[in-house]
Amino acid sequence: MIISASRRTDIPAFYTPWFMNRIREGFCTVPNPFNSRQISRISLLPADVDAIVFWTRNPRPLGTRLDELDQRGYRYYFQFTLLDYPRLLDAQGPGLAASVESFRRLSERVGPERIVWRYDPIVLSNQTGVDFHRRVFVKIAGMLRGFTKRSVISLMDAYRKTQPRMRWLQAQGLRVEEYRGEFPDEVGRLLSFMAEAAASNHMEIQSCAEVLEMRPFGISPGRCIDGRLIERLFDIRVDSRKDPMQREACGCSISKDIGMYDTCLCGCQYCYATTSFDRAWSNYRAHDPASPCLVGRGTLSPSRPARLDST
Repeated sequence: MIISASRRTDIPAFYTPWFMNRIREGFCTVPNPFNSRQISRISLLPADVDAIVFWTRNPRPLGTRLDELDQRGYRYYFQFTLLDYPRLLDAQGPGLAASVESFRRLSERVGPERIVWRYDPIVLSNQTGVDFHRRVFVKIAGMLRGFTKRSVISLMDAYRKTQPRMRWLQAQGLRVEEYRGEFPDEVGRLLSFMAEAAASNHMEIQSCAEVLEMRPFGISPGRCIDGRLIERLFDIRVDSRKDPMQREACGCSISKDIGMYDTCLCGCQYCYATTSFDRAWSNYRAHDPASPCLVGRGTLSPSRPARLDST
């Protein structure tokens, strides 16, 4: 079983104490995002976990715990989002210099093949246009040269839950552009440029859950939860089938996600996993590191029976 920690929130940045408590206890509970009364009990025992995929913008809180994970026999790699957007888009995100330093330190600790650079999502707007992304991508790629072997990109998708924030951004003078058909020529040229910049810095480049075809620009479809990568890194056999619970365009292998929506404090305006920043802060304040569940008790209540699935 592959554990995703987590598409839904930044566990390393904000919930490392909870995560390590769950590792020591050997399990966690996760409510179904669409039915909170349906609770899954997910084993975190080393014997049951093929690998853990961490998704983060700031791995530093977890960095001091990696020795313990190693000693307990866990295998893991990182999806590290590293961008340089203006604060209007990215109010709480780490600055570029701090992010690059964290990335390099982590790479030196775990190796460049176990840390993937996510330049994702690509937000195209009147303030972050094609020229902006050409300049920033090649700059970061140069700073990460030798510290990673793979870059993952995607264009920002329009989600219903992000539309109010897009309207707010427009009122602030930042107008986001959306593409639903073929890529405009200038976007195609940007993608080709990014592929060349990645290659020149010894990185393969892949797309993440892109409906539109990027192969003509030198970018192949990727797997963020990558069973084949896990097999290569750790010399084990895993279930590499596509996860049927993910979008059709997503190539990720089957995994169990242990995060919860509306719990991340990064404050990214484009984030699909956060409906309300106020709700995220409220959930964070209600979070108990000793609970089996990231938010709430995540246990059966005699007065309100829930379905408990074991994994």
